[in-house]
Amino acid sequence: MDGGGLHRLGKRLIELSSQVTGESGDLSLTPGEAAALEDVIKHPDSSISEIQQRTGFVQSHVSASVSRLRKRGLVQASPDPHDGRRTRIRVADGTLHAISRRAARDIGEAVARAVPDPDRARRATALLEELAELLL
Repeated sequence: MDGGGLHRLGKRLIELSSQVTGESGDLSLTPGEAAALEDVIKHPDSSISEIQQRTGFVQSHVSASVSRLRKRGLVQASPDPHDGRRTRIRVADGTLHAISRRAARDIGEAVARAVPDPDRARRATALLEELAELLL
């Protein structure tokens, strides 16, 4: 496999993961919101500028994304105890639980839709599990 094939595979895996984790009625996030939320999960009590530095988005985009996440109740903001001009962002109670619930959904149906032959679908699932063990 070359870099192009790996890129196409990565895009296809993202499509499949979206099918599994994104059901009707689930909350959808913009790419900026998703990046900010993922960063805050990994780095609790981050400032907007810290999130901006790690995600690479411009500060105004991060601020807008975090504002929308706050309005939805996915993150909480509190004043920095050491610098009252800064705001610290952390994941709201319940957000991690909801993310874990979505992430725990079985991939079987999505793989079966992508690979209609049942034997090949089982093999694809087994290969994905093996690949995850090797790379993650």
